[in-house]
Amino acid sequence: MPDVTRRLMLLDSASMYFRAFFGVPSINASDGTPVNAVRGMLDFVARLVEQYSPTDLVCCWDNDWRPDWRVELIPSYKAHRVVAENAVGPDVEVVPDPLALQVPIIADVLEAFGIAVRGADGYEADDVIGTLATGAGMPVEVVTGDRDLFQLVDDAAEVRVLYIARGVGNHERVDEAWVQAKYGVKASQYADFATMRGDTSDGLPGVAGVGEKTAAGLLGRFGDLAGIVAAAGDRASGMAPGPRAKITAAADYLAVAPKVVAVARDIPLDRDGTALPHTPADPDRVAELAEKFNLAGPSARLTDALTRLAQSASPE
Repeated sequence: MPDVTRRLMLLDSASMYFRAFFGVPSINASDGTPVNAVRGMLDFVARLVEQYSPTDLVCCWDNDWRPDWRVELIPSYKAHRVVAENAVGPDVEVVPDPLALQVPIIADVLEAFGIAVRGADGYEADDVIGTLATGAGMPVEVVTGDRDLFQLVDDAAEVRVLYIARGVGNHERVDEAWVQAKYGVKASQYADFATMRGDTSDGLPGVAGVGEKTAAGLLGRFGDLAGIVAAAGDRASGMAPGPRAKITAAADYLAVAPKVVAVARDIPLDRDGTALPHTPADPDRVAELAEKFNLAGPSARLTDALTRLAQSASPE
């Protein structure tokens, strides 16, 4: 059983700082550096700490937002996010320059606060989240705007997603009942469902002619993708001719897509040092960054959130 005295929160960092950048009004430091994403990110963390009182928190990082091993399996994977001309390096994600300037500042501020950051070369933040959420031994809340991570939802292990597609302040709490009601599939079936449906935002074509309703119906009848593929090859299975033809035509895609869609759950990661600090680890550095980058308000709000959390956790 999970240790309910501890609670782990895993942040999809890029998902959050993109939303901060586009959702928080533009504001600059005294030297002209844009800092709206930094300010928004700190306020998001403070709000989540206040609302959910995690004992452990990790900002999960994209060390590689488009891993070669996924591209080798499906070349179209996130291909539309690559800048073809004037690119520096083989893969360049389309990140607005004013945001790109802020990502290192976000990392510096998190380090000064002592908030854990984890990434892994050759893997996306989703894979870091999948690994840390699996076998965590405590309740886990995954904060993301990426529906791919619904595949991690597991009521027995107390893993749920806080889905921020409509904003951190208007997020949805995703458990198994939510996934079932929204998509008509079990959370454990979601990766297979997403494989068949496809996702244009990730460059995943899906199975042509198979939408969400058909995918859910096939999973309800045949259990998982392996069962669906087997049924398509067995005329005695009772699968209708239309879906059979579509699944058969997509055989090459279905042979590789599940590995691309599934988040990794076993990459080498340091699971220690994830405890949420009760005070900034380096208050002088926090003060220095706050002064330099116009972060006094957000830094104070996060510090206050950590202090109140520590006070609420202290025995009477």
